[in-house]
Amino acid sequence: MRGSATDPTSAPGHRRARRSAGALAAAALLLPLLGAAPSDARPSEDRLQQAFASASAEYHVPQSVLLGVSYLQSRWDTHAGAPSVSGGYGPMHLTDAHTAIARTARLSDGTGDARGDTARAALHPDTKVPENSELPPRLKTLPKAARLTGLSAEQLRTDPTANVAGGAALLAAAQKDLGEPLSANPADWYGAVAGFSEADDTGTAAAYANDVYEVMRTGEQRTTDAGQQVVLKAQPDLAPDTAQLAKAGLRTVSDKGTECPKSVSCQWIPAPYEEFGDNDYGNHDLGDRPASESIKYIVIHDTEGTWDGVLKLVQDPTYVSWNYTLRSTDGLIAQHVKAKDVAWHAGNWYINAKSIGLEHEGFLAAPDAWYTEAMYRASARLVRYLAAKYRIPLNRQHILGHDNVPGPTTSAIPGMHTDPGPFWDWRHYFELLGHPFLKTADRSGGLVTIRPDYAANQPEYTGCVAKDDPCAPHGSSEVRLYSDHDEHSALIKDVGLHKSADSTIDVNDVGSRASTGQQFAVAGHYRGWTAIWYLGQKAWFKNPKKHRTAVNASGLVVTPKPGLDSVPVYGRAYPEAQAYPAEVPAQAVSPLPYTLPKGQRYVVGDKVPGEYYYAVTFTTDSHRVVVGKDLYYEIQFGHRVAFVRAADVRVVPSRR
Repeated sequence: MRGSATDPTSAPGHRRARRSAGALAAAALLLPLLGAAPSDARPSEDRLQQAFASASAEYHVPQSVLLGVSYLQSRWDTHAGAPSVSGGYGPMHLTDAHTAIARTARLSDGTGDARGDTARAALHPDTKVPENSELPPRLKTLPKAARLTGLSAEQLRTDPTANVAGGAALLAAAQKDLGEPLSANPADWYGAVAGFSEADDTGTAAAYANDVYEVMRTGEQRTTDAGQQVVLKAQPDLAPDTAQLAKAGLRTVSDKGTECPKSVSCQWIPAPYEEFGDNDYGNHDLGDRPASESIKYIVIHDTEGTWDGVLKLVQDPTYVSWNYTLRSTDGLIAQHVKAKDVAWHAGNWYINAKSIGLEHEGFLAAPDAWYTEAMYRASARLVRYLAAKYRIPLNRQHILGHDNVPGPTTSAIPGMHTDPGPFWDWRHYFELLGHPFLKTADRSGGLVTIRPDYAANQPEYTGCVAKDDPCAPHGSSEVRLYSDHDEHSALIKDVGLHKSADSTIDVNDVGSRASTGQQFAVAGHYRGWTAIWYLGQKAWFKNPKKHRTAVNASGLVVTPKPGLDSVPVYGRAYPEAQAYPAEVPAQAVSPLPYTLPKGQRYVVGDKVPGEYYYAVTFTTDSHRVVVGKDLYYEIQFGHRVAFVRAADVRVVPSRR
């Protein structure tokens, strides 16, 4: 069976494990070259814009087409020559997966079982670099660009100007292959843009091209990670010739059975619900959501592996499951588990029973293994669709990272997962969701919303390549929390994660971090520093006036009821013992090793009844949803959310 009915908890290991030669791509594809560093020489601020103009003239590709494609791939960033999660280099995201793998300092060594229990031994990945012939065309566009341009592969990987030229050559070649002229009109390049994605089906290629043309219609401008000013002027009346795609000869893949918006490319690749002996089954539970119980959360994961290997894993009944996987190169979505059913993805059975899990092709501990804009946009469209369908608020107490899911019990806390980690750009993601993090109050509002400038915010991390070794500098969504208004003071302690030991700056250590979009009650100010209530302590972070890392907000908070010195904190909202029928074992209401002391305040989310989904057998006749009378509030307690009993706290306005 799936695991203990009394204590479904997560096994140790920060990142999801992989196994088998079939999962080779998951293990080997792709950790990036972390040693790459930007040149000390500071180029002129318009050199990249000039590179697009030059490549446009040389290969007769409209400059707006080049800029639109590049924006959807990389937002024009160069990432200091480091490859993306799918082995893509430079602003045009030219893929050279074999080289990216071969240069990897190490493969992810995470082990563990993300189901939320300890029923099975941890799985371990194979480690082998595949040959180029084993890789699909979408993962080796850079060698093709080298043949077309005569430029070396190393130039295309490291020189942004050469990279843009390589992208232009690929687009021109795609246009010729379609029998289309090298037109100066960007509307005539739809088929070539779709082909640039190297998607092998019409739906994915069309979704990719539609995104590029939407960028061209609306226009964009930004300063890149290399300090380059790039502008794409809006062309609001641009109407591409979409009929060109029919010439590409791509296969048609049905989206039948999927629960996705029409604006994305989506395929049904089901996770198996199978029994395989001694009442053991996998890899999810059948349910009847939202009729039987509400869906309140969407959990954002990264795969710690790549597309092909991860899809093999989710189709293995002895493994775990999640609802959707998103591909990096083009934003293709595969759905595996219906929303009505319960996938095993979050490491906390209460959260599993009330959530939908989205896996994004990527690696937490590889800061330069960047996520493409195509994947961010597809993910945002899917989340908007799911949030509207199931009435899930678009905020950070409902759109959780896997690293925000609480340990269900004290023993589970050290083994909880930490993806998608500090390098997921939450600020940009919520802008794509249409819910940007804005200032909503003055200083008297009593709350702050964490909101650093992602590119400029580069706290030091260790452990990306080897334990205690510094990670490459990189933008981050998180701010570090100290015990005093001094960067030399101790980091905030997490007694659940470390017991009596100190927190660290390891990339997987979430004990002293606040993440973009999370809200906390203000506990003080001092000369460019702000204090918040966090894990039962006063925690300080840098928030200088000229470079704010948080904005003011207001709302509701919880604090202990009068007469109580502190109240317990929980990792799941389970019913009281009296609520369970005779045929369902009562679950322990186990407090975590934290308390919420009097005088402290924490931002409140939903008020929910205690709830438990009993599902420990393959046949569903014994499945039950137990709902209690005890009520709980979800709170933003630390980096992870938590729960407190409504009977223990009072809700008050945050305004000071």
